[in-house]
Amino acid sequence: MKELMLGNKAIARGLYEAGACFVSSYPGTPSTEITEEAVKYEEIYCEWAPNEKVAMESAFGASLAGRRSFCAQKHVGLNVAADPLFTMSYTGVNAGMVIVVADDAGMHSSQNEQDSRHYAIAAKVPMLEPSDSAEALAFTKLAYEISEQFDTPVLLKMCTRVAHSQSVVETGERTEHEKPYEKNIPKYVMMPGNAKKRHPIVEERTKKLQEYAETSPLNRVEMGGKALGIITASTSYQYVREVFGQEASVLKLGMTNPLPEKLIRDFAAQVERLVVVEELDPVIEQQVRAMGLEVSGRDMLPGIDEFSQNLIAKAFGKDVPAGAVLEDNIPPRPPVMCAGCPHRGLFYSLKKRGCTVLGDIGCYTLGAVQPLGAMEMTLCMGASISASHGFNKVLGKGKAGKVVAVIGDSTFMHSGMTGLANVAYNQSPSTVIILDNSITGMTGHQQNPTTGLNIKGEPAGRIDLEALCRAMGFARVRVVDPYDLAACDKAIAEELAAEEASVIISRRPCALLKKVKHRPPLTVDKDKCIGCKSCMRVGCPALSMKEGKAAVDATLCVGCEVCSQLCPKKAFVSTGEKG
Repeated sequence: MKELMLGNKAIARGLYEAGACFVSSYPGTPSTEITEEAVKYEEIYCEWAPNEKVAMESAFGASLAGRRSFCAQKHVGLNVAADPLFTMSYTGVNAGMVIVVADDAGMHSSQNEQDSRHYAIAAKVPMLEPSDSAEALAFTKLAYEISEQFDTPVLLKMCTRVAHSQSVVETGERTEHEKPYEKNIPKYVMMPGNAKKRHPIVEERTKKLQEYAETSPLNRVEMGGKALGIITASTSYQYVREVFGQEASVLKLGMTNPLPEKLIRDFAAQVERLVVVEELDPVIEQQVRAMGLEVSGRDMLPGIDEFSQNLIAKAFGKDVPAGAVLEDNIPPRPPVMCAGCPHRGLFYSLKKRGCTVLGDIGCYTLGAVQPLGAMEMTLCMGASISASHGFNKVLGKGKAGKVVAVIGDSTFMHSGMTGLANVAYNQSPSTVIILDNSITGMTGHQQNPTTGLNIKGEPAGRIDLEALCRAMGFARVRVVDPYDLAACDKAIAEELAAEEASVIISRRPCALLKKVKHRPPLTVDKDKCIGCKSCMRVGCPALSMKEGKAAVDATLCVGCEVCSQLCPKKAFVSTGEKG
């Protein structure tokens, strides 16, 4: 049966057909939909883990037990899971284990643009790179075969364009796979004496994988004109084909680690000029050059951002048709927190008090955007708490000033707890604000350990944040409603004045959750409004100025009344109609 599928959905289908039984992931664009699609198959147990390291270790446990397993994360998530990945390369697997890492060239939703191919090389594990949805499905199934044949976890590298583009796939039936668990201490207990004996096995496996790569259907030569030969992979292959057609010969690599050296040499011998077209780092190019072959790539193509057909055509000196030019300049549309976002009131209070806010990864990172401009640092998951600890330790309470850490509930579960333990253990006078909006918001509303629901929306274990913080050694733990500006201001002032460390939990569910019942939208009494623009300081997209007066878009307003608390003339009134 043929079907049009997103690349991520095709991977989920590949999991089903390959007989995968266990999926554990942490949501991260552009990988999130894989797990959301996989959970639709009753034959596959799926879960959201607190972070990527836990997800990978859980998937390893399922593989150890003899069932095909899987975990997915975005490229920065693989940083978190690198610890188990490198050692799993030594232990190998029992049943097949496949790991998706989804890169984000162009940084559509990421804080960096790292190239995950370096991980495959450093960890000495095979990496496959599909270039469309059909290959995403096929490569997923083949990855399990490679995993079991060569006793290794397999990395499947996606990118934003393949993950979120649709193409036709042909679906098949599910095949079950089970392997018995066998106790094997020398293989699975990685104390130094055992690990030392496993390293030669990894090196021998790499040689066998190199031999496999030479004849694998994953890598193929498509001969065209011999004046130009292009080595490429992933979405770059699609661009190359669109630009050159049969004008150039192409070596399309589906396995990018290890590379098929003989195949590359034979291909190079058939063409007059050799070029590598690859997004981001010159990973393939450097290895080809190390083979002693004359090759171009980075000297022609950039190492930043996504490629496109036009970019490649221009790099090769081909004519690029001029695009349509709009006569009118389109004003920029920066991202903004949603109308009724519970984080808005809290950030307003922090800015009002002149706080130095060290932030974290989540939709609340938009607190850095004007007119709030209330966040001064965002590094990685969990860094807000650790950084605020270091900041306060070196400067002290007096010199550090009004320093707070802000972190979302899901991010706190991911990697904030250890930072908070450090604050308690090493005694810095830090104030940590957990922005509890009852969901993992930035990646599209996934559940997390604080929500009390699992990936299917069924009742699950729930972490009590207040009890957890107190158990970690915090005597000062308080909860505020971020819609109540006076309460927020009071809590922030009191906790910053305290000599000991403290936690504020800002609790209000995300305004976009279906279960949230909104208040009636507000309207403006034009007779009372003096056009002072005090309400505009919160940056709500439902507010605007029209003819010198404040105006409310009733289609956006959720009646949070944060703006009305800023109005000196009490010009905002409820419509009394349900929003």
